[in-house]
Amino acid sequence: MADETVATNREARHNYHILESFEAGIVLQGSEVKSLRDKKANLKDSFARIDEDEIFIYNMHITPYPQAGRFAPEPKRKRKLLMHKSEIRKILGRLTQKGLTLVPLKIYFKRGMAKVEVALAQGKKLYDKREDIKRRDSDRELRREIRGKE
Repeated sequence: MADETVATNREARHNYHILESFEAGIVLQGSEVKSLRDKKANLKDSFARIDEDEIFIYNMHITPYPQAGRFAPEPKRKRKLLMHKSEIRKILGRLTQKGLTLVPLKIYFKRGMAKVEVALAQGKKLYDKREDIKRRDSDRELRREIRGKE
């Protein structure tokens, strides 16, 4: 059974150099899981932070499930990520370096469990972003040329 991707943070790959990624479980309330299964999540502007040896994800929007009624949790509440202490310590050690941040890349289901892929990332400069755009455009033109000659 393949992983079922719920949401991806495409903006993260545009704004950051991804150095290393980690898989983490996520603590959710009941109706949030149903909303995720309906692919009603958004990772735009979300980030992760370590507070007292625990990792939390902030600004991840999960649309409230309509049938949850008044018991639906806050859509942008902070949610705890589940990782081993050794992994958290490793990330904490790397985060002390200048310019590194922890960014969520995607949410998916793996064997029925909701998972989040978080990455250690370093912010791109404007010229790096322009270089990526140039490279992507030139690759597109090359593929177009190859396709046209066949």
